[in-house]
Amino acid sequence: MAPTSISGINHLPPSRQREVYNRLIPPEILSDFNLSPFLVDKDGNDLLQIECTQDRNAVELSLFHQHGFEDPVLYGHFADTVNGQIHILLYVMNDPESPRFNVDRTPDGSPTKFGTLQRNLEAESAAMQAGLLPGQVRRGLHRLKDAQVSFENFVTSLGHAMFFVEPLYYHNAIIFERYGFAYQTGRRFMEEINSGFSPDGSLTGALDGGPFRQPEAQHSIRLRSWAIHDGILGQPFDHVTMYRTIGKPARVQTAPGIDW
Repeated sequence: MAPTSISGINHLPPSRQREVYNRLIPPEILSDFNLSPFLVDKDGNDLLQIECTQDRNAVELSLFHQHGFEDPVLYGHFADTVNGQIHILLYVMNDPESPRFNVDRTPDGSPTKFGTLQRNLEAESAAMQAGLLPGQVRRGLHRLKDAQVSFENFVTSLGHAMFFVEPLYYHNAIIFERYGFAYQTGRRFMEEINSGFSPDGSLTGALDGGPFRQPEAQHSIRLRSWAIHDGILGQPFDHVTMYRTIGKPARVQTAPGIDW
C-alpha cells in the first residue's frame, strides 16, 4: 500500500524513500542550478541528504547545489502530527550565490539554533542591514510559491487535504497568511502584536532606536520581526501553529496594510 505519513515513508526501502521525498523538491530549483533529476553531480556525488529512521515519524532533507558546499539550497524538517497529518517544522531556501552571515553560530563556533538559544549580535546586525530576515544566513531563493505547489502535491499524494506549519518567526506567520494559511493557534497573539505596533501601541513606544528596534518597524513586517526577535514582546514568539487546506486558501490578515 502507498504510504500516507512520514512514518510510513520511513518504513520504505531507501530507494523508494528517495523517490517519494524527491516530490518535495520544486523542479524550478533543479532548473535554477542545472541539477540532474537524479540529484547527483557529474562525479556521482549525492546532492540530496535524507535523514530518517524507521523508528521516527520525522525526516530532514538537505539539497545542495554543489557537493561540499556549506549550506543547502533547500532544507526541510517534516513530521507527522499526533493525528497523522503532515507538519512542516522548518523550511529554508538559501541563495548560495549571496553573501553569508553567521547568525547560526557565535564567533567561537557554538550553534545559536537560529538565534533562539543564543545570538551572534554582530552577524545579526550585518544581516539586518543587508535586508535579511531573522534566522537567515543567506538571502532566500524567492521560490516559495513553487515550493508550496510541490509540497501540496506531495501532501495530496499521501491522501491528505491539509497540512500544518509552525512559523519560527513573526515574518514567517505573515508570509504564510499571504499564501492562504489560517491559524490553528496564535491568531489572537498575532492580532495583539499588530495592535502593539499601532501609533499609540506599547510596542511602538518601545522602538527606542536600538540596533534591532528601529522606529520604522511600526510600518515594516521585516523590521517588526527583528524587533520581536530582539525580545520587544517580553516573551518568546511561539505557540503559533497554522494550516492550509489544499484548494481552499484562507483570507486571514493580522497585519493588513503593513508593507514588507
